[in-house]
Amino acid sequence: MSKPLALALAALLMAGCRTLPTAPAAVGTAADAAALQQARAAALGLANGDCTAPRWGLSGRVALSNGRDGGSGRILWSQGAGVLHLELSAPISRQSWTLDVDAAGARLQGASGAALGGPDAADLVRNSTGWDVPIAALGCWLRAVAAAPGTFGPAQIEFGNDGLPRRILQGGWTIEYEGRQADPGSGQVMPARVFASRGADHVRLAVERWTAE
Repeated sequence: MSKPLALALAALLMAGCRTLPTAPAAVGTAADAAALQQARAAALGLANGDCTAPRWGLSGRVALSNGRDGGSGRILWSQGAGVLHLELSAPISRQSWTLDVDAAGARLQGASGAALGGPDAADLVRNSTGWDVPIAALGCWLRAVAAAPGTFGPAQIEFGNDGLPRRILQGGWTIEYEGRQADPGSGQVMPARVFASRGADHVRLAVERWTAE
């Protein structure tokens, strides 16, 4: 692990997440909720569970912990056509790292100035920083849609009273959602806060803005 990069990432994360409003709605049966979810996935371009294809972005705050270390910072995520760009920054320490992923692989640029590369984004982040972040699935999970079962295994979705997902269990991860806000690009109701965990690894995100890329 690159110690400067790990320290930079640890400095980014674990500040409190701002509370955002919930937009209540009502549905009838579990079948109604499943139909609503299918329509949402299609509107978001995620009907096939391909987390890399749609164009979208978000900005907000993120917190990570792995049972030993933790911290918080700001996050910018943008993707489209199989290309992902992720930025994490800690305003107080002025440290940051960026991750770029495309068909050629993943590249991680940290505070040390050394660019690291590898074929798998999650492996690159884990080996370089010690953080376990499910990069490939987050393009779906952040928007409360299950990823492709062929890649991540079958998913179990639990719906809230408004018919939207409150929890997704997939690939050993539990992803929970709180609050709602609108995505100006798709017009769909989106999560305001996302909590993903597997064992001692936790990713917490408070979305300040969804954007159409």
